[in-house]
Amino acid sequence: MKIVNRCVALAVLLAACTQMAYAQTLLKRVGKVTGVTVNNQEVDIKTENAFIKLAVYSPNVIRVRMDKKQLADDFSYAVIAKPQTTKVTVTQNDNEINLTTDSLKVNIKKNPYAITFTTLSGEVINQDEPGLTTSWVSENVTTYKHMQDGEHFIGLGEKTGGLDRRGNAYTNWNSDVFGYSAGQDPLYSTIPFYIGVHHNVQYGIFMDNTWQSDFNFGASNNRFSSFAAKGGEMNYYFIYNSKLADIITSYTWLTGRIKMPPLWSLGYQQNRYSYYPDTEVYRVANTLREKKIPADGITLDIHYMDKYKVFTWDKNRFPDPPALTKKLKDMGFKVTLIVDPGVKEEKGYGVYDRGIAADIFAKYPDSTNYTGQVWPGWCNFPDFTNPKGREYWAKEIKTYAADGVAGIWNDMNEFSTWGQKAPDNIFFNFDGRGASHLEVHNVYGLEMIRSSYEGYRAALGGNKRPFVLTRSGYAGLQRFAAMWTGDNRAEDSHMMAGIRLMNSLGLSGVPYTGMDVGGFTGGASPALYARWMQIGAFNPYMRNHTQINTKSSEPWAYGEEVLEITRNYINLRYKLLPYIYSSFYEAKESGKPLMRSLAIDYTHDENVYNGTYENQYLFGQAFLVLPFDSQTQIGRVYFPQGKWYDLYNGAVQQGNTKLNIDLGMSKLPVFVKESSIIPMQSLVQTTAEKPTDTLAVHIYKGDVNNKFVYYEDDGESYDYEKGEFYKRTISYDAAKKAITFAKPEGSGKSKFNNIKVILHGFNSTPVKLNGKSYKAEDDFSALMVPISRFDPTGLSNPVEGEKVKSFVLKNADSTITIGY
Repeated sequence: MKIVNRCVALAVLLAACTQMAYAQTLLKRVGKVTGVTVNNQEVDIKTENAFIKLAVYSPNVIRVRMDKKQLADDFSYAVIAKPQTTKVTVTQNDNEINLTTDSLKVNIKKNPYAITFTTLSGEVINQDEPGLTTSWVSENVTTYKHMQDGEHFIGLGEKTGGLDRRGNAYTNWNSDVFGYSAGQDPLYSTIPFYIGVHHNVQYGIFMDNTWQSDFNFGASNNRFSSFAAKGGEMNYYFIYNSKLADIITSYTWLTGRIKMPPLWSLGYQQNRYSYYPDTEVYRVANTLREKKIPADGITLDIHYMDKYKVFTWDKNRFPDPPALTKKLKDMGFKVTLIVDPGVKEEKGYGVYDRGIAADIFAKYPDSTNYTGQVWPGWCNFPDFTNPKGREYWAKEIKTYAADGVAGIWNDMNEFSTWGQKAPDNIFFNFDGRGASHLEVHNVYGLEMIRSSYEGYRAALGGNKRPFVLTRSGYAGLQRFAAMWTGDNRAEDSHMMAGIRLMNSLGLSGVPYTGMDVGGFTGGASPALYARWMQIGAFNPYMRNHTQINTKSSEPWAYGEEVLEITRNYINLRYKLLPYIYSSFYEAKESGKPLMRSLAIDYTHDENVYNGTYENQYLFGQAFLVLPFDSQTQIGRVYFPQGKWYDLYNGAVQQGNTKLNIDLGMSKLPVFVKESSIIPMQSLVQTTAEKPTDTLAVHIYKGDVNNKFVYYEDDGESYDYEKGEFYKRTISYDAAKKAITFAKPEGSGKSKFNNIKVILHGFNSTPVKLNGKSYKAEDDFSALMVPISRFDPTGLSNPVEGEKVKSFVLKNADSTITIGY
């Protein structure tokens, strides 16, 4: 019996050894460090199974590259930054390598290789999971990170689900997902950048690899978080800052930031799939004006084209495109056109013939052009990773500029084909290196919008800002386009999911975002539509859009009450355009988004990650937006630290407080942060219309200091890059009891000759202007702004007994100080 048991045990042991041996043939670990070379800011490491390069890009950004073979020439479509000259100290002994900057420390164990990032005082920020670190299974490469107790994971771009990604896993493979579910993954774009938060530290990791990738934040395991790619090298940037907002700034330093958008694109956009013929477009435009609904844009979907062929017009539906765009321009509307990448395979069709002549279409290995089926039928697809392909696209897109079109909407650029299974063996130029569809797929949309932006800017003469919108993209897309969240549904869950998608995109370096307000598929109820339009007024890009064969979704389609609600919130948006435009300037300078998850400013407040409050967000510095679906009657809300003013009545709510609030269809809960500075203008119907010459600056009393950079330029050119702008820092100093309008900067002139300062929460406090005292009762009148139950634009109707002070002063070129 003992002999039998020993034989069984031996058999089990042999089987286990065989299994392990087989696993080892599939699995390659990084292994032990066998050689180290230090070259200023770079450390080259050779291990048993890998080549590794650590590069210091700045004191707080460290790049880690590794592969099983010698590292290839460096290339990225996403990263535009070059390493900064940085003071770095590197030491090593038999057991470890230590690298130190003035912001962090990096420790690399040698046997086996494992990396740890710490603060200068030694707190662990992020570290490899011991025993796992980085490894390859065939060509799949994965880096495993130790998951800290209570660690939150946020960002990763256009991903559904909760704010906190912990316990979930996500795939990056750009996909056309018509009518996607509110929890579906993947969606249209890939931004492989996330932020980890734990123990009063935060860090960012950006894996710059365009192959299909997977991120795991503790899904199906309780040991590690990980990021992986189906091919290519492991290539990631580690970012550490003392504030989460600065992590976004560092990430957008790497991948680029937006340029100032054309001012008209921040106005309300009326879309439908589709408006045709031209008489229908005129009807919609005229109705917007007749009903006093401010608007700046009308978008034409695929039915404007001749049989869906790109760069064409259906001459029966749109016989005179230049006359159409001219008439709409005279009414204060800009036209945006949808453009897909597929070029119909049709001899005699000039766009196709020129593509064939230039030899710029993506190909199979036998050099024949890949053909896939989309709207026009069988199509070839430009290779936007080929400089010749981008040049071809730039030439073709000129036709729209000649027709007076102002915006280009890039769609189907995942890229999408019927069947949704483009073959792996399509090959692309990849800027001379060559790559298969597997490596190009996720970056195809990015290079299409790059081609559209660069081509259309040139077509408009080089100094006029094009508006480019995209459905797909990769990290760095913010340099070229705004992004909307695709073909959503007219459902409450989608409205709330869209908020989280935009917040996540903002955390991931994309500040110019929107969703199809009202829902693309299906039909919204009046209550849902009203709520969605209210929230849309507090989106960076406000686009109303619905699909063909659904109920019309213009503001007047839901009855008079909904029309009034909708019009009032669009009115508010237009009055807030100075605030919104200045906030886009902040995004241009720092990467900080206009639509901000509370995690940006209240990073270590655990309530922020609670599913009950995760949809709340800040709109710029000042506004706390508390969104709820159309079915909720009583909402549970959380006020972060500080003091908050009700937008509609000025009532003060103390922070660190949770409470229930009553909800109604007519009013979206919005509060204003203490010490806020909010510039506003008079109501206009289009940005082509000049407001009055008085800028209203609302200032809310608070116990904390604040600064707001007010910014103007011409709203349409790149002259601001030459210094032609008007910029003024407005400061609120709570301790010194002073409000200061600093001397303006830039060579531009403000459109406002006067400033109307409106003080909220100051009551009868005496005021000094540039040191001279004024009697409050003689020189200040109470601004009791009338406000209907639907109208939020007064900002705000004071609580009973309170006086909101206002006074007008000249918009002087010198410093203005208001004491209180």
